[in-house]
Amino acid sequence: MRSNKVLALVLGGVLAGTAACGSDSKPADSGSGKSGGTLVFGTSADPVSMDGAYVSDGESLRVVDQLFETLVTTKAGGTEAEPKLAKSWTASADGKAWTFALQTGVKFHDGTAFNAKAVCANFDRWYNFKGIQQSPSVSYYWSTVFGGFKTQENPDVPKTSLFASCEAKDDATAVVNLTSPSSSFIAGLAVPAFSIASPDALVKYRADKVSGTGDSPKFDGTFGTQHPIGTGPFKFDSYTPGDKLVISRNDGYWGTKAKLDKVIFKPIADGPARRQALESGDIQGYDFVDPGDVKTLQAKYTVLQRPAFNVGYVGFNQKKAPMDNLKIRQAVAHALNRAALVKAKYPPGSVVAKEFMPPMLFGYANDVTDYAYDPEKAKQLIKESGVTNPKLEFWYPTNVSRPYMPDAKANWEAFKSDLEKVGFTITAKSAPWRPDYNQKVNNGGAQMYLLGWTGDFGDPDNFVGTFFRTAQPAWGFDNPAIFNALEKARVESDPAKRTAAYQDANKLIMEFLPGVPYVHTQPSLAFNKNVKGYVPSPVSLESFADVTVG
Repeated sequence: MRSNKVLALVLGGVLAGTAACGSDSKPADSGSGKSGGTLVFGTSADPVSMDGAYVSDGESLRVVDQLFETLVTTKAGGTEAEPKLAKSWTASADGKAWTFALQTGVKFHDGTAFNAKAVCANFDRWYNFKGIQQSPSVSYYWSTVFGGFKTQENPDVPKTSLFASCEAKDDATAVVNLTSPSSSFIAGLAVPAFSIASPDALVKYRADKVSGTGDSPKFDGTFGTQHPIGTGPFKFDSYTPGDKLVISRNDGYWGTKAKLDKVIFKPIADGPARRQALESGDIQGYDFVDPGDVKTLQAKYTVLQRPAFNVGYVGFNQKKAPMDNLKIRQAVAHALNRAALVKAKYPPGSVVAKEFMPPMLFGYANDVTDYAYDPEKAKQLIKESGVTNPKLEFWYPTNVSRPYMPDAKANWEAFKSDLEKVGFTITAKSAPWRPDYNQKVNNGGAQMYLLGWTGDFGDPDNFVGTFFRTAQPAWGFDNPAIFNALEKARVESDPAKRTAAYQDANKLIMEFLPGVPYVHTQPSLAFNKNVKGYVPSPVSLESFADVTVG
């Protein structure tokens, strides 16, 4: 998933650049919609839970983001940090103590007060997760942003935690203490996984009662299914799994009230069925528009595009020869006709990628090593590599469509043809996306593979840091220069220096060439033309509070 912010001190103020939105990524016109009414929105699935701490999927986070609020939020349509439940924040000189000045007069939906004690109660809850709660598949964003827990029980998460403690100095001041400096954690706080929930409701409705397994958790309490109580502009109304989830305007909201009376989220798993539901009037908008439907829908509907905040890439596992040979990696890069693929298989707004993070993020380097399509150069590099008749196992996933990879097999076929033209022998390998393909790649079992990433929040560490800050089986290399450069960039507190550090790291990465990034895409949503005010977000965190239905 994805998110970010402004700071008083602004250690993250560079946390991201403003979204580079073209005409297709502008919000639905907000000039003529009427307040009130109900919007029916088609989703691809029910939420896993409405307790943000336990989810990482977009459909769950979309609902959580309407009912709850975080200390920091993301600028509408962009990735810059903005205040939400925290009015401002500053960091200590050593970058380890962060003081948040909180909004006052805010109430949770159950009428209890939002204050610093409530903030710390939530942080302490997450830090003290136990058993199944510690599974990366259950509390993904905690382990991603903060690492470990107070009492470490799961070997699959980091042994140490970035979080040290939370102090309520007074009702309007909370201090979050870290174990080491971090300039990226502020960006992470905008993810709805760090929504501040009513401490009373968390206890009353047994939010921490979880059984089952990490891969198949069972939420035995009712907080996340029947009583999700936050401070957001909408409050929970009703939920019938498989049919609809209804939220209604929170008339006691502390900020600008939502314009809609209600929003109904209707799960429709099949993409063509979502389009048919829009055309029949059963819904008034939906996400994940098939790229092939965009032009047709534009004739009668408003089609919006999210700013590009993802990357599709061909990955190399250097533990599997000949991918450890730089000239072979360079030959692959020059052999792939990335521009032709993007033009043929991707929707308008998609661009050829030349590094592992999108251009809208600070730290993007315009002068990385570029590997232009050049079959003759690829052939020459194979000769220079010393590898005779190079053979590659090339993997692609089945049973999946991703914004960066709407048709994985078509991408694979195009690249296979490119590689064979310059002298590579390609062996086809495929597996179902979940769990087989992901496990195969992540455990280091694939030699060369198609994969990608959609940013969770607006910080380079969520892209190049996720991929290359530490050694990982999927990539199979040990490069201290890259690891150290990315760690240095992660903790740098000066915005200008941090930007420069990531630019330098991107240059190192693309010289080393651990894989070939090939596309950044702009996923689409479709709405009736009378729906106004919806602002597409690069990290898919879109408020329905300003939406109207004419």
